[in-house]
Amino acid sequence: MVYIQSLQQSTNIAKLPRAEGAAHNDWLHQHEDHCLQDTRVELRKQIMDWCEDLESKCIFWLNGMAGSGKSTIARTIARELAEKKRLAVSFFFTRGNKDISHSHMFFTTIATQLANSLPVLRASISDAIDNNPDIFQQGLREQWNQLILNPLKSAPTQSIQLVIVIDALDECDSMQDIQLILQLIAEAKNLETVRIKIFLTSRPEIPIFDGFRQLSGEAYQDFILHSIPLDTVNGDISTFFRQKLSPLKAKHGLGTPWPDEQIIEQLVERAAGLFIYAATTLRFIQDDIDGPEEQLSLILKTTQSSRSATEHLDGIYTTLLQHSVLGKRGDQQCEELARRFRQVVGSIVVMFNPMPARNLAQLLQIRFEIVSRTLDSLRSVLNVPENESQPVRLFHLSFRDFLQDPQRCSDPRFQIDETERHTSLFRKCMEHISQLRENMCNLWGPGVLITEIPDNTIQKSIPPHVQYACRYWFDHLRLGNPVEEHIKTIRQFLEQHFLHWLEGLSLIGEVSNGAQMIIALEEILSVSYNAY
Repeated sequence: MVYIQSLQQSTNIAKLPRAEGAAHNDWLHQHEDHCLQDTRVELRKQIMDWCEDLESKCIFWLNGMAGSGKSTIARTIARELAEKKRLAVSFFFTRGNKDISHSHMFFTTIATQLANSLPVLRASISDAIDNNPDIFQQGLREQWNQLILNPLKSAPTQSIQLVIVIDALDECDSMQDIQLILQLIAEAKNLETVRIKIFLTSRPEIPIFDGFRQLSGEAYQDFILHSIPLDTVNGDISTFFRQKLSPLKAKHGLGTPWPDEQIIEQLVERAAGLFIYAATTLRFIQDDIDGPEEQLSLILKTTQSSRSATEHLDGIYTTLLQHSVLGKRGDQQCEELARRFRQVVGSIVVMFNPMPARNLAQLLQIRFEIVSRTLDSLRSVLNVPENESQPVRLFHLSFRDFLQDPQRCSDPRFQIDETERHTSLFRKCMEHISQLRENMCNLWGPGVLITEIPDNTIQKSIPPHVQYACRYWFDHLRLGNPVEEHIKTIRQFLEQHFLHWLEGLSLIGEVSNGAQMIIALEEILSVSYNAY
């Protein structure tokens, strides 16, 4: 009987939608940096002391400007808590990554992880699903109450203190959801048996500040990352450069000392407190384009006129783009390489879900070799996995911000026009979904369940780039610049392939999103009918 109950609980909890890539130790984050042992020592101790203190406030908000190292600290804290069996949940928001760029699966993912980290909650979470079969479609407040807060309140009288780590809350795509999430998780301060604390990081954006202002002062404490004395931060960045550059010296047989004290000081000064500058500089020096000595010399030579922290970062981004993408080629060849950059990297910047390079080439309808060569030259700013089945991603959101801001990206050859890119991707998506047909998986009958269709059959019939087109063509239309030609294309598509598209959405489990697209599309088409 106990076994049957346990099996039923596991079956119910498995129904909860889980955001792929949310956890700190997910494969998506496997190559991300952690704090070196001798860096961020005082701050990490302060955070761990807060975790252990029974009287400390429920929420610890670590906020800081872009590139100041918040996510690295969050990954390090999550790992240390996991080693001590004190981590309940980790959720790392990442803008532009399908499941972890919004809040739709936030609480269902937290509930799933809680059930795994705290087995005493499994029965009550399972009961909540039995009693609310449509809980997955309900709002954040209902999900928080039914799947998390009530199970925690009804937990057996056992004094336990665990921590939830939430990173980059500002990268959730809805500011209203962000403020609601803050209101809800603050309710954890009233729990008695299972004490839950929340370690949260974000940029200091106004809507998040407003969200915290609405909370009781007893609910949270904050720490401003860039309030740490610059000497302390510089010491950590100096340690970073020394430890990371040392293996390069041995690998390339460089003389001693390399780099010398003066160069280390220059690198630290140019970082201006930004760890993202240090990390990007290191990756650029590690590139085997001209060797580490030449790469380092180029960095020091071309960024010396920068003044502020952002200008230093923009300077290194400009340097590596001009050097890695264009090199010393002629004007005509440079223009073609810059065009490819805007096409390939510009698409990565605005896409709603990252994809492997080969699938990206299929979506853009260009040769894989062109995409591969373009990406290979940009490993300082792009995470290009050796495993071709894994998606290509930006190392840091600051690179996207740089490319989309003409005031920061001073070389127009690399500026990404977000509206133009969305419009171009909309066209590509329409070309792909216009090739859909009836019964794409060659099913043997009309009553076949999705669960009965092998996944490889769906992947073969509707490859990843077509799946992306089915799911996101409308979003690219909405954020692009729709003109009469596009409206005519949509109407023709709906007349000829509407049912085929619904079939495709059903096969990839995206029918609910399709319904929302249809509702929003109706409004666009009605407006365009009057306009055209």
